[in-house]
Amino acid sequence: MRDARERLIVALDVSSAAAAHKIVAAVGDSARYYKVGLQLYTAEGPQLVRDLVASGRQVFLDLKFHDIPNTVATAVKEAAKLSVSMLTVHAAGGGRMLQAAVEAARNTNASPMILGVTVLTSLDARDLEHAGVRGTVVDQVSRLAALAISNGCHGVVASAQEAGTLRAELGDDFLIVTPGVRPPGSGHGDQARVVTPAEAIASGASYIVVGRPITEATDPGAEAREILAQIG
Repeated sequence: MRDARERLIVALDVSSAAAAHKIVAAVGDSARYYKVGLQLYTAEGPQLVRDLVASGRQVFLDLKFHDIPNTVATAVKEAAKLSVSMLTVHAAGGGRMLQAAVEAARNTNASPMILGVTVLTSLDARDLEHAGVRGTVVDQVSRLAALAISNGCHGVVASAQEAGTLRAELGDDFLIVTPGVRPPGSGHGDQARVVTPAEAIASGASYIVVGRPITEATDPGAEAREILAQIG
């Protein structure tokens, strides 16, 4: 992935297809991957995903499946019919669920990459403690990443703050997709573990996910190009 445009995923965290298409048009050739998450998918459903794929874009379907193995497997099969490139499942769903997701994806024509979500970037050590998780954030991220990779996932979703540790412990033969990325000077919003685009790539991230700094910019295309310059 030498081209920086292959490493930027623009998060379409908006409530309508019209708003999403406006952002995509404004960003233009500066990004090839777009994230469709819970907000947009709930508002517009699978047709929006089909339209993005038909326009030549790569879709990262970020619905974070977390259920019993059979339910997740059937959901993955349906997502694969949309020709998405990547989709997410919660690594905390356990080994059998992860294996079911990977196997379901493998047995489809699209064969989307399955990414195990580790610890959400909105959470910090205190949040984990309140949820009954012992140890540090990086401990939990490492545990869940190892579980995901050992059960066949193509990669994980984790903050770039943990990416270096994951590379040191688990190697380079898997993807790390990092949300919580903010250009210098941007507000953090509801994110707790935040890094800049350049820091994310330097830490070992394969892809960075950027939403509001691009989608809420006066000129989304110019903002995307500035981020490309930072990671290029």
